[in-house]
Amino acid sequence: MKMKDEVMEKNDEVVTCGQNHVPVSVCSADCPLGYKRILKRGIHQCCFDCAQCSEGEISNETDKASCQKCPEDRWPNDKYQCVPKPIEFLSFENDPIAFVVSIFSVLFSIKTLIILVIFILFRETPVVKANNQNLSFVLLVSIMLSFLCVLLFLGRPVHITCMLRHTSFGIIFSVAVSCILAKTIMVYMAFEATKPGSSWRKFIGVKINNFMVLICSCIQILFSIIWLCISPPFPEVNSYTYLDKIIIQCNEGSQLAFSIVLGYMGLLAAVSFIVAFLARNLPDSFNEAKYITFSMLVFFSVWVSFIPAYMSITGKNTVLVEIFAILASNIGILGCMFFPKCYIILVRTDLNSKDNLLRKAHGRH
Repeated sequence: MKMKDEVMEKNDEVVTCGQNHVPVSVCSADCPLGYKRILKRGIHQCCFDCAQCSEGEISNETDKASCQKCPEDRWPNDKYQCVPKPIEFLSFENDPIAFVVSIFSVLFSIKTLIILVIFILFRETPVVKANNQNLSFVLLVSIMLSFLCVLLFLGRPVHITCMLRHTSFGIIFSVAVSCILAKTIMVYMAFEATKPGSSWRKFIGVKINNFMVLICSCIQILFSIIWLCISPPFPEVNSYTYLDKIIIQCNEGSQLAFSIVLGYMGLLAAVSFIVAFLARNLPDSFNEAKYITFSMLVFFSVWVSFIPAYMSITGKNTVLVEIFAILASNIGILGCMFFPKCYIILVRTDLNSKDNLLRKAHGRH
């Protein structure tokens, strides 16, 4: 009798328990935010695993069967909320390097202007007159403007800056390299004209250097005009290279035109280097060929390393590589060709005389 009462009490407890608590009918807990359900194969559909949403997707509700992809201009925040993607470009506000680069650009343009003023003030001295002072003036102005072109690469890209970045630098730097080429050829012609019976004498009075600079520069201007008319550069919103940010960049438009503009500058520099290298052992009165050789070596070193770096990186780092190449090549030309002359003009004034130049020339013979 006692045992029967105990069994009845237990049954009452079971009934009471069944009335107060709902039995669990699933074998998995609900998936949290940022996760989705994945059914277990071969098991009832109430049994599942929870998998984290893929990159670029969110799940803003618990126990969701699938994740939702964020729009192109948004990115998941902790996998359950889409927030705007950060925008990346070389900004003055967020990138101290942009401010540093702009300071460098302005400072070196001012230094170039100072050198130009020095050359103008001492334009009647032998060192300035030895290698065509007019070409030196044009070359210095071109280098100064090339330094200022760096400012076009800074800030948020817009239509006008994208169109002017490479075209303006290509034209200005082509003028500079054309001046160097004309200087190199004039050095060689002037030395050859000193030989008895030389046929080069009849070309000395002719303004070949002016025509050379004009023609070489006009060719680059023509390339740039065709580029701007057919397929000009334009600002581009790049949201596909990186999933977590948007890159505002300049699309070159026509890669062929961009390559032609750079290739033409390289061609002019190569010809200048070859002619200067061949004329490097001329008498000291015409020794600018040595400076040109070194400046073109710097130019080639910079731009040969620029090409693989430019092809392998994206975003604002691409702009930084371009800026470095422009600054380094201009500094190389300015330092190799004009700093030694400024040293002679300002410090070693005893060397800045016609007698000294002629004495060195006769000493070489």
